[in-house]
Amino acid sequence: MTEPLLRRLHQRGETLTVGALPWVAPVYRAMPQVHDVIEFPFQHGGLQFKARRAIAKQVQGRFDTAYVLPNSLKSALLPFLASIPKRVGYLGESRVGLLTHRLKNPKSKPPMVAFYSALSGERDGLEADRPRLVLDAKAITHALTHAGLEARGYYVFAPGAEFGPAKRWPAIHFTELARQLDAPAVLLGSAKEAALCDEIAHAAGTGQCINLAGKTSLADAFAIIASARAVISNDSGLMHVAAAFGVRQVAVFGSSSPLHTPPLNDNAQVIWLRDDASYQPPLDCAPCFERECPLGHTRCLVDVSPERVRALL
Repeated sequence: MTEPLLRRLHQRGETLTVGALPWVAPVYRAMPQVHDVIEFPFQHGGLQFKARRAIAKQVQGRFDTAYVLPNSLKSALLPFLASIPKRVGYLGESRVGLLTHRLKNPKSKPPMVAFYSALSGERDGLEADRPRLVLDAKAITHALTHAGLEARGYYVFAPGAEFGPAKRWPAIHFTELARQLDAPAVLLGSAKEAALCDEIAHAAGTGQCINLAGKTSLADAFAIIASARAVISNDSGLMHVAAAFGVRQVAVFGSSSPLHTPPLNDNAQVIWLRDDASYQPPLDCAPCFERECPLGHTRCLVDVSPERVRALL
């Protein structure tokens, strides 16, 4: 969702280096406008001041401007320590003094692509931005060959959602959908989601699913997504990857909102019962943006049938 911002900056002549954690660095390597990627060795949680100061010393004097995309204090700390003259970001977490150019956070949850693109200082056309990713043809061929797949010969399921179960379409629904398809379903996700994908594959039966969760690099997962007949997912990172490749996709939303994080893809179909006037009783509780359903029923996901998703493929 940050790609349109980087494209805007590149188009006006800025040479871009992205600092990213190792697990997300491959995303930026699939963006042609990015000149270089620095992988940050930070762990989840904690300020890790010494590590940030060490990298700040390494990059000091190399950059004119830093665009700080996360809203956390620690994300703004490294550019400050590196004495980068212009530091652009949204206000948040008491980091006023760390930024030189500060944007106010919107009161409501805006579309995230427009939220990031606004850091460019431009205002026109933000809502029309569409993320794009590009892979080398050789990389795609290598990934498919290694996985034993043929382009357009399979569907992709991304049943995980790092945020929590209130964003995950039930495993049994993925299983039932796999049984209805005319080609195998390739299951993708992190190692944390391998057990979930195993559950789906085992229940679907022999030959219906190929579980590659935790068994591919992120770059190979990109290649498999880009070559799929269609992608079926929750509101997750892999949903946005499918959108950036323009793949046919169905995205099932539950506790979150497609008004906030939609798959920006003309080939995308979104199912969100909150928006379905025929669904009764109405889902007045959505979007709750909670990790787990506060009411304990998760109707927003349970009541989306596999047949409904199949009809959109």
